[in-house]
Amino acid sequence: MDSIKNSRILLVEDHKDLAETIIDFLETLGALVDYASDGLSGLHVARTERFDVILLDVNLPGMNGIELCSKLREQHGSSVPILMLTARDELNDKLEGFEAGADDYLVKPFDLPELVARAHSLIRRNRGRVTAGKLEVADLVLDPATRTATRQGKPLTLTPAGFQILEQLMINTPNIVSREDIEVALWGDEPPASDTLRSQIYKLRQQVDKPFATALIHTSKRSGYRIIVN
Repeated sequence: MDSIKNSRILLVEDHKDLAETIIDFLETLGALVDYASDGLSGLHVARTERFDVILLDVNLPGMNGIELCSKLREQHGSSVPILMLTARDELNDKLEGFEAGADDYLVKPFDLPELVARAHSLIRRNRGRVTAGKLEVADLVLDPATRTATRQGKPLTLTPAGFQILEQLMINTPNIVSREDIEVALWGDEPPASDTLRSQIYKLRQQVDKPFATALIHTSKRSGYRIIVN
């Protein structure tokens, strides 16, 4: 449940008790939450601050969630993921939300762990997916379909393990990927000695970081690894 730790989230919800419950739960998990109680305030905050995901109620005073979503997409070119929250579960209502630019739809009442799972899924997709299935972080591009990677347009020579590690780091940027998660992704339930992963990380850095002015792959002591873009 630490999947949204350090994520910046905007909640636009006019029901104060529900909003407080959601905010308390998200902050307990380490998320950074901003809040607006009406559509006009929500639009202003969404336009002036950077967020990883917006949790947007449909029935808002001043400007409803459909209008807010549409303005963000069409007038302001925002690509931040939007999760619609509503008590309306008719198909036409959902289609209206998707047509306005929503990425997902959650019907009230909902369980808070499901809200977190949906939000995390949108954040991860937005960080890791750009066009044609490629992953892009800063000047680093990875194509899972062709198993190739480039930085500043220059091809990188990666081992199969290095490719998998880099893919995991890019998908989860800027969050930390634990050593245990990387080892399971590479070797399943029977990882080799710990020096093996360290060796693979070293080889990966020789390709991704050493030839370039700025290092992207960083070690978090006793935790794992992550990509940091300055």
